[in-house]
Amino acid sequence: MSKHTRAAFPAGGVAWADLKAQMAQRTAADADWKSGRTAIFFFMANEEAYEVGKRAFMEHFSENALGAARAYPGIAQMERDVIDYGLDLLHAPEGGRGVFTTGGTESILLGVKSARDRHRAAGKGGAGQPLNMVMPVSGHPAFDKAAILMDVEVRRAGLRPDLRCNVDDLKGLVDENTFLIVGSAPCFPHGVIDPIGEIAAFALDRGIWMHVDACVGGWVAPFFERIGRGTPAFDFRHPGVCSMSADLHKFGFAPKPSSTVFFRDGADLERSTFRLGTWGSGMYTTATMSGSRPAGAVAAAWAVLNHLGTSGYEQAARDLSAMTDAYVAGIRAIPELELWAEPDVTILNIGSNVVDIYAVAERMRARGWIPGLTSAPRGMHTMLSMQHAPAREAWLTDMTDSIGEVRATKATSDLAATY
Repeated sequence: MSKHTRAAFPAGGVAWADLKAQMAQRTAADADWKSGRTAIFFFMANEEAYEVGKRAFMEHFSENALGAARAYPGIAQMERDVIDYGLDLLHAPEGGRGVFTTGGTESILLGVKSARDRHRAAGKGGAGQPLNMVMPVSGHPAFDKAAILMDVEVRRAGLRPDLRCNVDDLKGLVDENTFLIVGSAPCFPHGVIDPIGEIAAFALDRGIWMHVDACVGGWVAPFFERIGRGTPAFDFRHPGVCSMSADLHKFGFAPKPSSTVFFRDGADLERSTFRLGTWGSGMYTTATMSGSRPAGAVAAAWAVLNHLGTSGYEQAARDLSAMTDAYVAGIRAIPELELWAEPDVTILNIGSNVVDIYAVAERMRARGWIPGLTSAPRGMHTMLSMQHAPAREAWLTDMTDSIGEVRATKATSDLAATY
């Protein structure tokens, strides 16, 4: 690795035309997301919705959503609308509330904090023992971030052969100091929805908070269900579900940074809200971990949701389903490949019992693709969105050719799976 030379502070005075040219030069080797060559990071329903979100964001580029209630009542109203839309979509009861956040990690942090504080307020747990949260090994690392910040323990349950949470294993990890149980809808590595109903019933019986991490599926999986895909119910219809995280900037198709967290009981929102009245400017209150937030993200999410609406998201679900089925059929036509899990939405986790899949991934990268990887099971991972549809035949052809090269050379790889 070459040694980095620290850049000096710029002298300034560079015209926009020159800046634009420099940026184009610097990003020339960046992934071309519109060509469908990146496995993750970007999500598209269609070009029109993308442009709507982009334009709405720029209309409110300068406003700060931190000051929406005082200075930007229009932004505040759009934010309330977005939360109401999510509460309606996810079947929250009357009295449910939510928060617009900057991403899934922040949404999860708020859910964990509320669960911990409610547990403390109830006086539960053994004296001197650390609190713990229990989740499958496929649960997102954002929960581990929350555990570090809040000084609690994470206990991870194993998976069933279909890569969904092994609920019996999960139950065995719960004790009097468990303040939170987590399920995913779907989990990021394997694209499957955990048995939320079973987990929620157990959590309700034990009086433990359950959080559903629907950062991937929250804004689109309900429409998979509506169009008859057999997607299992994962939301507030299960009485044991206390909170949910759902990213707008994934399959809500809104620009980054935008996510949401919802609470069954509005009183629990107060547990995640930050208030401080002891500094010189008086009471300081934020409903999120962050302070300043881009109002453009709020406006863009509101615009995209209203642009697509029920019919648009149902069409997106049909388009995504058809594309996913086509990828699955293509994968199954390649003898060396295995589909490690049946996708509940659009995440594919594939591997091989014949060739080293990481060596295949290296050759795919050499062909201009940016594959995702999973470590257990050892596999490749991709999160399909509509920019991947035109790339399918090229991806399958390059996959076949890459496998052929690996078989011919008996290549192996020491790559490590990284997000």
